[in-house]
Amino acid sequence: MSVLPTPFQTIGPFYGEALPFEGGAALAPPGHPDAITLHGHVYDGAGDPVPDALLEFWQPAPDGSRTGRPGSLARNGVDFTGFGRVPTDAAGHWAIRTLAPGSVPYLAVAVFARGLPHHLFTRVYLREAADPLLDALEPERRRTLLAAPDPDAGGYRFDVRLQGEGETVFLAFH
Repeated sequence: MSVLPTPFQTIGPFYGEALPFEGGAALAPPGHPDAITLHGHVYDGAGDPVPDALLEFWQPAPDGSRTGRPGSLARNGVDFTGFGRVPTDAAGHWAIRTLAPGSVPYLAVAVFARGLPHHLFTRVYLREAADPLLDALEPERRRTLLAAPDPDAGGYRFDVRLQGEGETVFLAFH
């Protein structure tokens, strides 16, 4: 019996199967009165949804502290974690429940998806703010980092466009 090699994969589609963990979308404790929903879609360069992407979020607590309980094993259902990891569904949709960050006007985001040899870093701003990154961008590019209020969802919507028209601003770290 001969064994066939597995198909070539640059990054996925295994992210959505192996890395999500129970409660990964809950940065805020369940039932917290100030919790907001942040949701959106991930789209490829043709405008099609990416059904097997994975997004990670990091943020400070509302008081600006960075002493959350990150990771899957540290979740106890009571403490703010400051970290979340969620896969997209078949329609490319994702959602988290969190608290508005303090000390900075944004959440940091890493995007993992098929076809990306390295994950991408970006930010999602919940409001316009004086910020060195936003201030350096032209208005059209700035809009790609701003979440839109979404009262129906009880929070905000933020779509990630991997390339093409309206491509999200991605950050380089050296």
